Amino acid sequence: MSAPTDKKKPEVPDGKSQFLTTRQLPPNEKGYVGYETIWEPFQKEAEYQTPKRP
Repeated sequence: MSAPTDKKKPEVPDGKSQFLTTRQLPPNEKGYVGYETIWEPFQKEAEYQTPKRP
């Protein structure tokens, strides 16, 4: 039999798209490796202006 190996998930580079970035999180105490999702704003917010009175 082979020697027991330490099962680690390989380091994954950040995933980038137009409005989304994903990053790999460090493993927790159970060994689960999660991912952080970061959304970039894709709508611009305009300052409200009161309409002119007729």
